[in-house]
Amino acid sequence: MKLHELKPAEGSRKVRNRVGRGIGSGNGKTSGRGHKGQNSRSGGGVRPGFEGGQNPLYRRLPKRGFTNPTRKEYSVLNLEALNRFDAGAEVTPELLIETGVVKNVKDGIKILGNGKIEKNLSVKAHKFSASAVEAIEAAGGKTEVI
Repeated sequence: MKLHELKPAEGSRKVRNRVGRGIGSGNGKTSGRGHKGQNSRSGGGVRPGFEGGQNPLYRRLPKRGFTNPTRKEYSVLNLEALNRFDAGAEVTPELLIETGVVKNVKDGIKILGNGKIEKNLSVKAHKFSASAVEAIEAAGGKTEVI
């Protein structure tokens, strides 16, 4: 193979279709839109979800519930994940993100009481479950709500 023999893979390059460029192109005059009608006009067409006047799906389906715009979504973390830190260490949200224990923090971090904790740690988080507080203090550590 030489430099002048290089060419892109078959089918990887497609020439765009230029409409309205004469009858010889096969897409002249009406540019492939046919004659008259809603879709032949500029700016024509129907809105997304329109079903030709039939009662559309978004109106046929029941609507229930409520979405709270001020809802807080916490990144949850179990106690067993805290065992990686040295005894007596201060565990903060910044440290958790830095070490990769928590990937993306939404509105804060909540510590849940799943698993066992063997070390006495000083844990700072936005929320704690009651069982998590109990387990951390039983291991000789401290909890602090930020």
